[in-house]
Amino acid sequence: MKIAIIAYNAGNIQSVLYALKRLGHTALVTADEKQLRAADRVIFPGVGNAGAAMDSLRGSGLDQIIPALQQPVLGICVGMQLLGMTSEESDTQCLGIIPARVKKFVNTSAERIKVPQVGWNTIRNFKGSLLEGVAENVFVYYVHSFYMELCENTVAASDYILPYSAAVSKDNFYGVQFHAEKSGAAGDRIIQNFLKQ
Repeated sequence: MKIAIIAYNAGNIQSVLYALKRLGHTALVTADEKQLRAADRVIFPGVGNAGAAMDSLRGSGLDQIIPALQQPVLGICVGMQLLGMTSEESDTQCLGIIPARVKKFVNTSAERIKVPQVGWNTIRNFKGSLLEGVAENVFVYYVHSFYMELCENTVAASDYILPYSAAVSKDNFYGVQFHAEKSGAAGDRIIQNFLKQ
């Protein structure tokens, strides 16, 4: 199986490579359109600022290439957020694949809930094959200040200040807000499920 990881200014490419290696796979890190189109699976990583990430994608033409991909594509963290319509982070127009907005966590309660959310949290309300074999309310690892709202394409939810999309799926596009590559056995199973799509 040919696995490609989209090369742009994403911060978690190395950890995704390590996770794939742990599962017995290698991957090509590339921004080349032909190589991306020829891959059996494409992983769209991301850490950092959505605005800077979209600027990088536009500068290389990846903003046009990614939505046109026909094989299964998995967005991770900011990679998932960029699949949405817009992000409040830097007032960013995203790729428009998932019909949902990305918003900033705002703590409106009297509790002192820290933003960003850093650490382990549970996921629930699974739908579809991406979460097959994963236990409801399993803990996965998050680092994020922005979240994708719940929408018709939500296939798992999480709660931090409010309920939000932990995972999404539409056609051949999948996304997880958490770092599957750092989420232990549950994350490994989700990556394996994606590779079987």
